Amino acid sequence: MTRTAAEPTEDGRYVVVDGRRWRATDPAIPEGRRDELTKVLMAWRREVRRTKGTDEEATSRAGVQATKVALGERGEKWWEQSDEERRARWSAEVPVPDGFSLS
Repeated sequence: MTRTAAEPTEDGRYVVVDGRRWRATDPAIPEGRRDELTKVLMAWRREVRRTKGTDEEATSRAGVQATKVALGERGEKWWEQSDEERRARWSAEVPVPDGFSLS
């Protein structure tokens, strides 16, 4: 399957991939924190694949959800939040898979 590059919408709130619109990551997240959250998200996605069909799958999916909320891709729309609310959202601790380390 070949995917096309994500194209941002004119307002920057969404990206379009293969004709489907997805909420964009909050552009105000500091680069270092965005990188951390992206690594955690990828780890949780690997866990979803690994735990598919097991009792652990729900925990893996909850990890994806929490991380995507921190990134602003789910939950309250980042463009409707105050700067303080946005900072609190991306600064909040998110769960990480067992054995995962950012270092």
